[in-house]
Amino acid sequence: MSWQEELRKGVRSAEELAPVFGWTEEETARRAEVARRYPMMITPYYLSLVDPGDPADPIGRMCVPSLDEFDPGGSFDTSGEASNTKLEGLQHKYAQTVLLLSTNQCAMYCRHCFRKRMVGLNEDELNRRVDEAVAYVKAHDDVTNILITGGDALINSNAIIRRYLEELTAIPRLDFIRFGSRVPVTLPERIYGDQEFLDMFAHYGQKKALYLVTQFNHPRELTEQAVQAIRAMIERGVQVRNQTVLLRGVNDDGKTLGALLRGLTRVGVAPYYIFQCRPVTGVKERFQVPIEEGIRIVDAAKARQNGFGKSVRYAMSHPRGKIEILCTLPDGQTVFKFHQSKDDADMARPFTKTLRETDTWLDGDLNGI
Repeated sequence: MSWQEELRKGVRSAEELAPVFGWTEEETARRAEVARRYPMMITPYYLSLVDPGDPADPIGRMCVPSLDEFDPGGSFDTSGEASNTKLEGLQHKYAQTVLLLSTNQCAMYCRHCFRKRMVGLNEDELNRRVDEAVAYVKAHDDVTNILITGGDALINSNAIIRRYLEELTAIPRLDFIRFGSRVPVTLPERIYGDQEFLDMFAHYGQKKALYLVTQFNHPRELTEQAVQAIRAMIERGVQVRNQTVLLRGVNDDGKTLGALLRGLTRVGVAPYYIFQCRPVTGVKERFQVPIEEGIRIVDAAKARQNGFGKSVRYAMSHPRGKIEILCTLPDGQTVFKFHQSKDDADMARPFTKTLRETDTWLDGDLNGI
């Protein structure tokens, strides 16, 4: 099956999932309500990784709608994306980096998605004018790199991806271009099964350093097909990095997370961040792990690594910046440090907070920190 056909055959309704999981009519109707609020899409490939006989299956947890998504707690913009939007579909939070929302479509709609407000729903926040984005980058001398994301950047057509590459690789000031995509995890044939796509990245990789930033969250996602996709990109000169999200019921123990990190380095993917799951509406109560517990999990996972695996950072994407979560001191205070900051006053600044065992996030204003 081609990747295009795989997308066409994607599961988009609770009714299609019901016979797989043996849901009753009432259970199906309730999950259909969830899918109307937060769309679902699962490729046949990714669904094949789910164990339908295990109600707590970590792969299923990431793709199958849950009634927990009705929980009203949390926010739809946990990192201040609205305040960083400068043009339609263009965000500029950190001086050196411009982020482009290229699509609201994905091969698989993750139930823990931090852009649930838009993915599979509205197109109001998307970048439709490549020329305007290029003009913005050219007008801002501090911009040295671009992150093209979505949705999933690699679900765009080859023609759209080529347009971005053609325009952006021609800007001498840019050091590199990143593509944010979970396609290696959810639809790997999109990469290894499309020669035009691979040739395009090989060509433009001669002009500018290209990176693929993906998101593997569980060792079982590192299948033979996923590895084939990764190696196809690496062979074309594209460097591959991984950003894992720490998720309750998926990778919230040191052994599982450690196995994932080792698996990634084994196939040439550098673990980049382990992100604290954001307190997103429909996500917060189901997937978040308390910060103090997260520190113990990450430390246990890193203890199982070689040098490359140990370089991963545990962090949160906060409205004020990327904040690294370091350790808990003997007096009970937790140590944080700004890894990236929106304002220069926060640059590389360490600080401590006394957390409760249940705290999963830092208050928006950091209480004056």
